Amino acid sequence: MPPDSPLVADLAEQDLLDRIFPHLPVGSRTLVPPGDDAAVVVAPDGRYVVTCDVLVEDVHFRRAWSTGEDVGRRAAMQNLADVAAMGARPVALVVGLVVPGTTPVDWVEGLARGLGAACRPLDVGVVGGDLSGGPVVVVSVTALGDLEGRPAVTRAGARAGDVVAHAGRRGWSAAGLALLTAGQADVDPELVAAYRVPEPDLAAGPAAARAGATAMLDVSDGLLRDARRLARASGVTLELDDPADAFPEDGARLAGAADAVGARASDWLLAGGEDHGLLATFPPDAPLPPAFRPIGSVTGRSLDPVLVGGRPPQAASTGWDHFGA
Repeated sequence: MPPDSPLVADLAEQDLLDRIFPHLPVGSRTLVPPGDDAAVVVAPDGRYVVTCDVLVEDVHFRRAWSTGEDVGRRAAMQNLADVAAMGARPVALVVGLVVPGTTPVDWVEGLARGLGAACRPLDVGVVGGDLSGGPVVVVSVTALGDLEGRPAVTRAGARAGDVVAHAGRRGWSAAGLALLTAGQADVDPELVAAYRVPEPDLAAGPAAARAGATAMLDVSDGLLRDARRLARASGVTLELDDPADAFPEDGARLAGAADAVGARASDWLLAGGEDHGLLATFPPDAPLPPAFRPIGSVTGRSLDPVLVGGRPPQAASTGWDHFGA
């Protein structure tokens, strides 16, 4: 960023907001845009999918590794993926931003540009939020989605005999984070970019709903951990294929990074988080949408909610948990 960028503390709150708003799309569903005490957004079928997620500096991102635009795009994408995982189309975001006064204004404008870059092509409005000072950067996003007349696809509908399928990348973000942590980002810049800004296939969620998906969720904390969540909600067991068979292209792509940092690509495939792919189950006779690949099957409940290659999983980690459980 330019060395002469003013700091947040140099501007009044309204002046900073005046720098932010021009970068944010309004979206075609917005009746009252930012500027009042609250926005008004159309709810065509009388319901909204609502979700909220938070990014905290030095927990979810580091400013030394990510630009403001990276963080803005990432904050949008991880929330839009949760909307898609319910089978809905994203419509609007509300953003709460906490920034220290020592933050360069250009970084904050970059974050707004990132939000806009993620939302504008999808006709998603960024319709308001809140701005506050604090000791670290915190970005809190609330997302709204339109079910377009369909039932929501929850985690609780999988049944024995269903096909387990996945849409999106596996392990790329975890590999990128490992490379950054090891100071070897140049080994595979594309994996590092996948950590900084995930690129979920948001259209896959509504497509899965139209195809009859019985259960679905956003894989944010790793395939094993999130598969267990779906299995427990549905009262079933998910029998996943060996990761080398389920994700051969991803495994091959991760091999170089794994060698560079002394890790196993299979652990990233099973336990790596923040790619924001979609895990879904479908009736056995349902055609899978093009974005999905079959990676296993659903059986009746057993001792283990998730099996990999017919056995309890052997990954070095079972996925991300904020509190270590």
